[in-house]
Amino acid sequence: MANHKSALKRIRSNNAKRLRNRFQHKTTRNAIKKLKELTSKKEANKLFPEVVSMIDKLAKNNIIHDNKAANIKSKLAKHVSAL
Repeated sequence: MANHKSALKRIRSNNAKRLRNRFQHKTTRNAIKKLKELTSKKEANKLFPEVVSMIDKLAKNNIIHDNKAANIKSKLAKHVSAL
């Protein structure tokens, strides 16, 4: 168990951040799956900017690596243009 007040606070804040990161990451993954399942180009073009924005936010907050974000966005762009 932690011995200092600051360590206790750090445990609480780390847990809160972990839960927030998990929620954001899972929400983004679900949005990516939804985009990949679309067959209509019009709907895909509408959803694509929102998904890219979510991916950028994850990369900005170091939840995922910048290169992984770029790879995901590239694959999604290819998928949307191929519809």
